[in-house]
Amino acid sequence: MIVFNLGCDKDHRFEGWFASADAFDNQRARGLVTCPVCGSSAVSRLPSAPYVVTRQQQRANDAENTATAPTIAPATPPAPSSVTPEAAAVMALLRRMARESEDVGERFPEEARRIHYGDAESRSIRGQADRNDLEELIEEGIMVLPVPDEEDLH
Repeated sequence: MIVFNLGCDKDHRFEGWFASADAFDNQRARGLVTCPVCGSSAVSRLPSAPYVVTRQQQRANDAENTATAPTIAPATPPAPSSVTPEAAAVMALLRRMARESEDVGERFPEEARRIHYGDAESRSIRGQADRNDLEELIEEGIMVLPVPDEEDLH
C-alpha cells in the first residue's frame, strides 16, 4: 500500500491509501476519489517527504507479501511486557469490531462489492480474502481493513 498526501480544490488536505500510483490515477479518473470534508472530486496528489524503507520494515514487508492474507498483528502475540498500551487498545477495538460484524466467510469479496454497489444492505462484515481479492477491492474504491482472526489477537 502507498499512502499519498492529497488535497482538493477547496484546500482540504487528507491522506489516501492505494495499491499503487496507477490505482490512484485510475480511481481518480473514475471519480472514486473524493474529499472526505466537502465531497469534491477535484483531488490531486500533494508533495510529500520521501519514505525510506529500513531493513526491519523490508523484512516485515517481505513476510507480509508471502502470507495468504495480510495482517496487522503478528501471528504470535508479543510477550506481555512488550505490548504497549496503544497496541492493547487497538487489539481490544479489533476484537469488539469482530464481535459486532457479520461473518460472511469466503464470500467476503462478493459481499463487499454487493454492499458497495448498493445491491445489499449496508452493514459491517468480516470474512476471508486473499491478497489479490483485497487489491482488486481497493482498486475499485471499496474500503477494506485487513485484520487478523480474533484468536490471533490473544
